[in-house]
Amino acid sequence: METKSSMYLSLLPLWFLCFIIINLVSSSSSTRYDDHIPLRETNEEEDVHFPKNFLFGTASSAYQYEGAYLSDGKTLSNWDVFTNITGKIADGSHGKVAVDHYHRYPEDLDLMEDLGVNSYRFSLSWARILPKGRFGDMNMEGIYHYNRVIDAILKRGIEPFVTLTHYDIPQELEYRYGSWLNPQIREDFEHYAEICFRYFGNRVKFWSTFNEPNVQVILGYRKGTYPPSRCSKTVGNCTRGDSEIEPLVAAHNIIRSHLAAVSIYRTKYQEQQRGKIGIVMNAIWFEPVSDALADRLAAERAQAFYLTCENCRFLDPVVFGRYPREMQEIFGEDLPQFTKDDLKSSKNGLDFIGINQYTSRYAKDCLHSACEPGQGGSRAEGFVNANALKDGLALGEPTGVDWFNVYPQGMEEMLMYATERYKNIPLYVTENGFGENNTGVLVNDYRRVKYMSSYLDALKRAMRKGADIRGYFTWSLLDNFEWISGYTIRFGLYHVDFNTLERTPRLSASWYKNFIFQHRAQSQNDDA
Repeated sequence: METKSSMYLSLLPLWFLCFIIINLVSSSSSTRYDDHIPLRETNEEEDVHFPKNFLFGTASSAYQYEGAYLSDGKTLSNWDVFTNITGKIADGSHGKVAVDHYHRYPEDLDLMEDLGVNSYRFSLSWARILPKGRFGDMNMEGIYHYNRVIDAILKRGIEPFVTLTHYDIPQELEYRYGSWLNPQIREDFEHYAEICFRYFGNRVKFWSTFNEPNVQVILGYRKGTYPPSRCSKTVGNCTRGDSEIEPLVAAHNIIRSHLAAVSIYRTKYQEQQRGKIGIVMNAIWFEPVSDALADRLAAERAQAFYLTCENCRFLDPVVFGRYPREMQEIFGEDLPQFTKDDLKSSKNGLDFIGINQYTSRYAKDCLHSACEPGQGGSRAEGFVNANALKDGLALGEPTGVDWFNVYPQGMEEMLMYATERYKNIPLYVTENGFGENNTGVLVNDYRRVKYMSSYLDALKRAMRKGADIRGYFTWSLLDNFEWISGYTIRFGLYHVDFNTLERTPRLSASWYKNFIFQHRAQSQNDDA
């Protein structure tokens, strides 16, 4: 789970990033899927059961879990360097050890097997496989490690669901050419992706290229609270950067990198390996702060800009070779351009969309109304202020985490929005979970159980309406390093003592195990 406290203070910077990424990679793919389920009429009385092949899993990421930060040939990642800067992490911690999943993965996989999950979503450490990117050799110790991990996952009857990069990249690429601000990053990502497909693709059937590129660019290049910590002085506390221009450039290079990886997979590996490839996006549901037309339109604009295209009449970069007219009018010559090769490689841009859904926000219009200074609403925020409060009252139940309120209706709304926008392309809820701060309940986590139950009910309501949802991954199996919040927030089904690294099951672990068991029994009865 990505602790996003700095982003959620003004949730809508860089609406255009998600809009372009998902629009670009999915425009032609909506006609590609032979196995997608047509949207059907709602039957409110129908008791929808999860299908037999539905993926129930847990999710993690390399930097938050692995530790072993310089072991067996791995070099420094951007997060290794960033966490070493005083003041960047809330508790001054880092992921050098994290929860030591690098060495303890057999134990952790045993916990997953006991839970009854049939899939494990995890990311690979780019710096562990290519310590110097394409400027150096492969680190075979890293390849061997992930081979062992994948084999151990499969041995327990669990399906690996692999993300190529979850925020972390080799620091070498930042030093050499500025990573995502330089078009060279496309060559590096393509090279890295092909190595992963070549060495792991015979066993990995689910690939995602990026985890939450919207968050990565917003926090890395607009607000500067994530590496490489670039922003304008008027936006954040950075020593360098341009919060208006650099996010556009970084977003563009991420899109081109995704398309390059998909093209390699399509042309060289997919037919033989018979896997699927997608991208994972952070998804927030927005409710209008009032019934006023301007605020209702602001909520629609917020939802559209944050995840998807505003509506189907927008011109698609894949089809027309340019950004939509509305974006050109706003950003003009600041918009980077796609090459013919980019557009040619985007024809089958993804097989599924991963949705990370935790919380929701109110949306207030700042286009026709005045917003308070410092509350968002600029050109880069889509002229929308997003906030959890209305007349001093929160949208949903507050938690101990500042950016996070419980609003299960947002899960259903978000899944239906994505379903209708993308012609029912398969969806996976790739992250959903409940966070508590260190003063919260450690083992008897009744609020996490209530949260999971209510959000899974919302997911089933979306399925009842015809959404093609094929998996649910809770964040997370273990308490772990939560980015700029360090170890101050806990999302685990298992409590971790960060001194001894002992894992202790919480009530939510037992609940999730029972939930999976019951729904598998229902599926078997349906087949009988």
